[in-house]
Amino acid sequence: MDSSSARRRSGRVGVREVAAAAGVSTQTVSRVINEHPGIRDETRLRVQAAMESLGYRVNNAARALGTSRSRTLGVIASDATLYGPSVGIAALESAARAEGRWMATAYADASDEASVDAALEHLLAQGVDGVILIAAHERTLEALAERRPGVPVTALHSGVGAERQAAGVVLAVEHLVALGHRRIARIGGPADWLEEGARAAGFDRALAVHAIAPGPQWVGDWSAASGWALAPALAAAVRRPDGPTAVAVANDQMALGVMAGLAADGLDVPADVSVVGFDDTPDAAFYRPALTTVRIDLAGEARRCVAQVLGQDAPVPARMPELIVRASTAPPAR
Repeated sequence: MDSSSARRRSGRVGVREVAAAAGVSTQTVSRVINEHPGIRDETRLRVQAAMESLGYRVNNAARALGTSRSRTLGVIASDATLYGPSVGIAALESAARAEGRWMATAYADASDEASVDAALEHLLAQGVDGVILIAAHERTLEALAERRPGVPVTALHSGVGAERQAAGVVLAVEHLVALGHRRIARIGGPADWLEEGARAAGFDRALAVHAIAPGPQWVGDWSAASGWALAPALAAAVRRPDGPTAVAVANDQMALGVMAGLAADGLDVPADVSVVGFDDTPDAAFYRPALTTVRIDLAGEARRCVAQVLGQDAPVPARMPELIVRASTAPPAR
């Protein structure tokens, strides 16, 4: 058995074997691997065919040593048990794959800068070409930028993405106002999350346009359990003569808990109070009643983030948010 056959069987096919099979130099193989623009199409295709035939696998770590590019993007994620972060990771993975990149994910406590810093260092040690934060806190994003990691850093719902989040809440409030609601409560997420800041801004902006004073507001932790825990306070407010006739909830999971808690307290949605959520989770249409909510083009936002850290324009711009009207909203009864 010759040495090249032994290498193929052991999985250690190298650049020299590919070069010999393609009839080119090892330097040419290296240029093909690193996507050098000066390679003729015929040569590139011959090298790629040899790589496939031999089962050659590109070593991203080794390639990064020579090019300063690993073709891998880093994601720092927290609270991945929640719907938003979990689908955000999947959307970024898909967007990265479409650009010929892979994702390396490190989990951290978004409220703990030391935890996030450790996650960043872990990703940088792998030679990632950029870092994207999911479920980020404003101060965390600022702190990472101050550290000057040497690669682009952004967050899934920052910048243009944050504006789309706000615009989505505006749609939800406009819907409630069009139904006749003037006393609108709100249940928000943790104040230091970028998503909460954007959604709260959209809520305030929409009320200001119609000169509506904000109703009572509560803060949950994005979970259905926190919506359930806040439902008694909302129910008590709704029963007051001047109480809210509608509530805008910052995400669908909390809205689910709110509706279940209101039903347990003897209130009907939407006869006693309308409820609108945000995210359009796959289960939202099957809540009882089906939940009116806002759908965000998460795939488009992921494409934008990946393009941003790669210094490119997004191949397909994200769509604007869409209001999905279902049975949980109706005109006020009082």
